[in-house]
Formats: sequence, C-alpha cells, structure tokens
Amino acid sequence: MKGIRVTSEIAPLKKVLLHRPGKELLNLTPDTLGRLLFDDIPFLKVAQAEHDAFAKILRDNGVEVVYLEDLMTEVIKDDEIKNKFLDQWIEEAGIHTKKWHKIIKDYLLANYEGKELVLKTMEGINLDEFEARPANSLVDMVSEPSKLIVDPMPNLYFTRDPFASIGNGVSLNKMYSVTRNRETIYAEYIFNYHPDFKGLVEKFYDRYEAFHIEGGDILNINAETLAIGISQRTSPEAIEGLAYNILHNEKSTIKTILAINIPVSRAFMHLDTVFTQIDYDKFTVHPGIIGETLHVFEITAAKGGDIKVVELEGELAEILTKYVGRPVQLIQCAGGDRIASEREQWNDGSNTLCIAPGVIVVYERNDVTNEVLKKAGIKVLEMPSAELSRGRGGPRCMSMPLIREDL
Repeated sequence: MKGIRVTSEIAPLKKVLLHRPGKELLNLTPDTLGRLLFDDIPFLKVAQAEHDAFAKILRDNGVEVVYLEDLMTEVIKDDEIKNKFLDQWIEEAGIHTKKWHKIIKDYLLANYEGKELVLKTMEGINLDEFEARPANSLVDMVSEPSKLIVDPMPNLYFTRDPFASIGNGVSLNKMYSVTRNRETIYAEYIFNYHPDFKGLVEKFYDRYEAFHIEGGDILNINAETLAIGISQRTSPEAIEGLAYNILHNEKSTIKTILAINIPVSRAFMHLDTVFTQIDYDKFTVHPGIIGETLHVFEITAAKGGDIKVVELEGELAEILTKYVGRPVQLIQCAGGDRIASEREQWNDGSNTLCIAPGVIVVYERNDVTNEVLKKAGIKVLEMPSAELSRGRGGPRCMSMPLIREDL
C-alpha cells in the first residue's frame, strides 16, 4: 500500500504511522519540561510496553503498522541523502558554528548508522558525550558537562501533529513551538525520498510557511468536508492558506472546510483533544467546547482563486448534521459530569482513534467515559495508559492514518 488516502475519520483503517517512544524521554528533566512541552516525565520502560500494546491492538484488527524511525532508516540508506539530512538536522537544532557542526556530524557518522543514527537524532546530544572539548572556547569552558547541545524530541510519539493526511495529500506542518517544529524534518525527507511516497503525495501546506498549524487540529469529516480547529497551535492565517491550496487544487475532492474556534487552554490543546468522530453519526465531545465559546466558520472556494468565509449559525450538532448527511449524536466526555469530564479530559477522554465505524481505541484509565461510549453502542478497545498519558495526548494523537478504505 503506497501513497496516502484518507477521506474520513471512521472508515476501516488499513495503514498507520507510529513512533515507539525511545531514549528521547530519558533526556527530559524537571528543568526542561516546560521548554519541551511536557508536564511530567514518563517512565520509558512502561511507556514502551503501553505503546507496544497499542500497536498490537491495531495489528490484531487488521491494520498495517509502520514506524517513523523505520521509514526514515530506509531513506538514509542513500549516503547523499543521509549527509544532506544530517547537515539540515544540525542546522535546525540551532548549531550555527562550523566548528560544532563538524564535531557533531563527525560524532554521529563515527558512532551510529542506520536505525541507530535515526534514533540518535531523535534522542538529543549531551556535551559529556564528547571525549574532548575544543580548546579555547569560552562557551565550552563555562558549560556544564550535562548540558544538552541538541534538545531531544520527546513529543515524537504523537505522530498526529507533524503532518496531517488529507485525501491523497498532506499538510506538512509548520508547528507552534520550536522544539516540535524540528520533528517535521522526518516527514519532509520521507515524502521527498521514500519510494512508498515519492511523487505520490500532494503537498497542501509546507513546513516552511509563515503560520503554524498542527495535525491534531485537522479532521477529515468525509471526502468533501474537512474540519480544522482554530487553537493555541493552529492559527487562522494558516487555515486560510491551507484552504486556498486545497479548495483550488484539482486533485482535491474537498469542497468545504469548517474552521472551529476552540478555547486556548492546555487541556484543549488541539481540536482532537475535545472532539473526534467515532461512527457514521456519533462524535465524542468535551462539554467545555459546547455553547458560547464555540464558533464555526464555513470556508469554500470563490471565483478568481479566492475563498469565501461565512460564520455558521446553530449548535455544533446541527452544523455537523448538515455535512455528515444524517442526524448527529454528540457523546459528552464522562457523560457530561463536570468533575469527571474535567479529570478525564485531562487524560484525553475525548481523544479516540476510530479504526472502523463504531470501533475505537481509547485509554483504559478514562473508565467513566468508556462506559458511556459502550452504552451508546460503541465497541471500545482499551489500551494501558499510565505513562503515555503524561505527554497529554491520546490514541488519536499517537497515530497518523496513511490509508483508510473509502466510506
């Protein structure tokens, strides 16, 4: 199965991209948590076991699982591409002196190859990894041995965000934070050079654009409708730019983009943390986005290559009903209980990965919400989540569908 084809959130999932959390989590410290966008430090051994359980659930249900690190390993088998990648990776890591650029590249090439090299670029580099420091350097003399020369990428196991599958193409995202924007380099090389994707994928947005957008805010409602969250991490300017590119691309089937304005909050990080489709006519939703805080805008193509933006009237369920084509049921996180919904929303109770209509993967820890979903007729596949959830992302956040069947 080559290329990308994703025209919904619910059609049977056939191929998905994951990243198994690695040693990048071991370079998290209390002092770097804020900069690296974590609230706590996951226990790697348990986080990996939980992630393996997630992958097993997917495989057991007929989904082909591919890993970001494996695809990238296949890309850098070509030495010319590998050298180009390393030079770009070092520059994007903030290493701007020729001296340290050479030191780091030589170190990586001398000590790592293949998959281990890819994983090392994700893990980060400490100053004390070098046997000898360059002489006559004030920076090196005053730096602690444990200083991070290159930051790790601990958020990489949330593969939903660096790019988003849209129909037969992708939005290769310019991400909100510097630390996460570095993650998108892997997707850039995979789409440009991997034989499964090279020349087969439309690019609707690029990581070099000026405005930030993240994959957790992008939901494929159907082949003609896309929903995008206006959030802390996705700007309206980026949505307009993406809309121009999609609505006026003859290879795109999308006719309407729904821009949904959600509150700016750590708990409401992306649209998919508060709102996901789980069946033909059912969506999970966090009670906090229903009401006056939620505004929905319809974006369509206009003559002359322009776009038309109209604010829609009505409740969320009414708006969704129009575009889904049947009455919609919104299933509230924790059944709407205020305290339980706030608690379970913090652990992504509304962030579900739908692998077939009415079949979803969820965190087992959100037991109140999971019972509500079961009573609504949804098949709930529960995965362990004590450590993975510390990164503030659920099963949808940890997966990027590459191929789904058509509805």
